[in-house]
Amino acid sequence: MMKMKTLLICLFVLPILALAQPAGFDFEYVGPAVQTEGMHVWGSSPVIGPDGKVHVYVARWPFDSQPNFNGWYKDCGIAHYVGDKPEGPFEFVRVAVADQDGTFNAPHNPTIQHMDGKYVLCFIVNENDKLKTQRIIMLVADDLNDTWQPAAGAEEDGTILRKSADSNDWNHTAKLGVSNPSLIKFNGKYMLYIKSVIPKGGYTYGVAVSSKLEGPYKNHPKKVTDGGIEDAYAFTMDDTVYLLSRNFGHIKGGSHGGGLLWRSEDGFWFPKGDVELSFKPLSHYVGTAALKNGTKYRPPAKVKDYSGRLERPQILMIDGEPAYVYMATGISTRDGYGSCSHVFRMKKR
Repeated sequence: MMKMKTLLICLFVLPILALAQPAGFDFEYVGPAVQTEGMHVWGSSPVIGPDGKVHVYVARWPFDSQPNFNGWYKDCGIAHYVGDKPEGPFEFVRVAVADQDGTFNAPHNPTIQHMDGKYVLCFIVNENDKLKTQRIIMLVADDLNDTWQPAAGAEEDGTILRKSADSNDWNHTAKLGVSNPSLIKFNGKYMLYIKSVIPKGGYTYGVAVSSKLEGPYKNHPKKVTDGGIEDAYAFTMDDTVYLLSRNFGHIKGGSHGGGLLWRSEDGFWFPKGDVELSFKPLSHYVGTAALKNGTKYRPPAKVKDYSGRLERPQILMIDGEPAYVYMATGISTRDGYGSCSHVFRMKKR
């Protein structure tokens, strides 16, 4: 009788445990999201506006302004597009944050959130085309009319985070400042995930934390992963923090052009043992024939890769769950157009 009771308990508990496991996702290709004649379009970050439309903030620059794709840190600005639905099409609205050269140079890699009744736009800038000066800007607004203002806890120009000056912090020796922000609210704290390139550590992520949305933010002293991570987008679901990132090919044997899904219970450490492969290169969804005759702007010409690496994932959350993801690729299949972003449906397994 005791064995029978134990068996029945196990039969009831097993489905509950299975449901409690963090979910993975399948990615269904929809099509190009934002592409603009004469321009490179890169990271495209979506948010649903009060009008019910999808507003997308993208990094873009003229594709003939600089050789070798270098306009991203020299001539970039952030543009605002809008569409009636997540799949697009998206139409240009205005330049939301212009390239100002000098010490507020080339706004790039935007990420937008609607949080605590405010729209929050974070991105990177540098000083005079020098990547070692990269820092993170946070601007806020009550609407999407692009009347952005510096966050209350930021510096006068909106600078919310710089490379740490504390010798005990993980990125104190970072070679390229701080970049690629992603913002969440978790357990009552605001967590701003950031990348730094560490000597002998490569591309690494950490997090800065604040008790207030508009900061100030303080660096958590330890990194959140064991290196090898780029373009991480943070989101929360079922009391778990996730990072959707690029895969550099040395975790779980994945493709350099694909992605990874990381998990954390507290948002401060994402163990490699919980990482799974996620999205694949664009060619997996559209076929190699669709890309092989395109113009490849990235990776560089010396890298014979026409698979369509997908970069800068930015997720559209609907009803608290990931619904769509927008990712950039450096291959263009339209004459007169530079790199563009693509949209995928995300389906929980």
